[in-house]
Amino acid sequence: MFRLLLTTALVALPLVAAAQEITVGAANVAPYLDPGRDHSNVGSQFYYNTFDTLIDRDHGKRELEWVPALATSWKLVEPKVMEFKLREGVKFHNGADMTADDVVFSLNRMMQATFPPYVVRAKDRLGNFLRAEKVDDLTVRVVAEREEPLWETLMSLQQVMIVPEAYIKGLTGKADVAEDSDYEAFALAPVGTGPYKVAAFQPGEKLVWERFDDFWGETAPLERATVVQIAETASRVTALKTGEADIITNVAPDQLSLIDSDPNLKTEGSATALFHVMIMNQNHPKLRDPRIRQALSLAIDRDALNEALWLGKAIVPSTHTMAEMGALHQPDLVTFAYDPERARKLLEEAGYDGFEITFDTAATYYTNGLLAAQAIMEMWNAVGINGRVNVQDQWSGNDPEMMVRNWSNPMYFADPFGSFGVMWAPGGPSESEGRFNTDADYAKKWDRFRFSTDVADRNAAYVELMEEIKQDPPLLPLYRPFESWGMKQSVNWAPMPGHIPYVLDFRAGSISFAGN
Repeated sequence: MFRLLLTTALVALPLVAAAQEITVGAANVAPYLDPGRDHSNVGSQFYYNTFDTLIDRDHGKRELEWVPALATSWKLVEPKVMEFKLREGVKFHNGADMTADDVVFSLNRMMQATFPPYVVRAKDRLGNFLRAEKVDDLTVRVVAEREEPLWETLMSLQQVMIVPEAYIKGLTGKADVAEDSDYEAFALAPVGTGPYKVAAFQPGEKLVWERFDDFWGETAPLERATVVQIAETASRVTALKTGEADIITNVAPDQLSLIDSDPNLKTEGSATALFHVMIMNQNHPKLRDPRIRQALSLAIDRDALNEALWLGKAIVPSTHTMAEMGALHQPDLVTFAYDPERARKLLEEAGYDGFEITFDTAATYYTNGLLAAQAIMEMWNAVGINGRVNVQDQWSGNDPEMMVRNWSNPMYFADPFGSFGVMWAPGGPSESEGRFNTDADYAKKWDRFRFSTDVADRNAAYVELMEEIKQDPPLLPLYRPFESWGMKQSVNWAPMPGHIPYVLDFRAGSISFAGN
């Protein structure tokens, strides 16, 4: 009788049992898992469950509120030196204790990078930091080249998540040296200090997290979470409806009703802290005249794109700014506009003779990316521009033959430097790949914007940078897409406003289940 009652009780609590595991159907799964080298939209989904930074933030709030993570406290001990007190008793997923040496190694692998992918990331966001130093077993200092107005912000980045020194060095080659091959191997077998360890990883296909019982913080709510790639939106919706997935990512607006009309399912969404952008090659022989690029931008009715593709849920910006940037948000600044008559006039002034302008896009990488490109071709045609969509999966932004393409510009951290700046700083990715040019005047304005400790001065310098972008445009922010996730009614989860885009946060307090 006791066994019968116990069995009956277990059957009556299906949600409690099911709450221990979930399956996520994702549009994409990353080809590697290394927080230092990655800054992709796909990759950003996967790091927060597995790794920790010294400083974290309250991700439930849009406003910045710093909280301790692997460091319990931090302070400036000199104008260019910050000291961190480390948390005791932290373990890596391989069972090793986290030490001050691991922290110094993790930071210096980025600040003094030699591995080529790290060099790129160090340059575009960590270039002001010289080194990390061990003071004692529980104290580390970070030394900056110049006084840094964004200490906490930059010390909470994904790229400075803490990794195990001995484990990485022991993966290949010499056990006492961190070689490029070690970092390549680590990207396929990552180890961190977070609440979930990576139990299995098939690049581009599947990721399995398992609860890490020795996590230093609050116990993870899931025993296991499996993420599988399901590339097509319709196939992801089907997987949700049939129970193959508990959550699905990147739901296009025209699919929302298929989910919300099902009483067993629901959706969560938000205007993501990321811009879908159109980038233009300033150095292509056909596009060197800025009037042509101005016309390409002015011809696009972004409000119409929002209504047609996002049901009006996206946010169309007047300049490159987001509310998440707090005191540095400038919504009244007008850098980008729709003016087809002005576009026609500029084309005539520039002597545009109808040559073809190609617009590169991948077929499925960006939600509505291909549809937006096709709609833009119609808008261009309306002002006399001969455009053609070129569908290809490979990145063409570094190809000198690239004319125009779509891209995304996330908010990597809550500051204009963390969005526009990461991409269009002097010497940044856009200039390094040969499609964007800066000069001494631009660099001077950039320096004021980047390093001034006065918010008003930073805002004024940013206005000047935006004016240069307006006159000689390398990009047009189309909109902040309204990205949605579908899930079972029993799943309580939503993207948190304090995260960078797309993070699948399954830590304690971020996900729960009806009936638990």
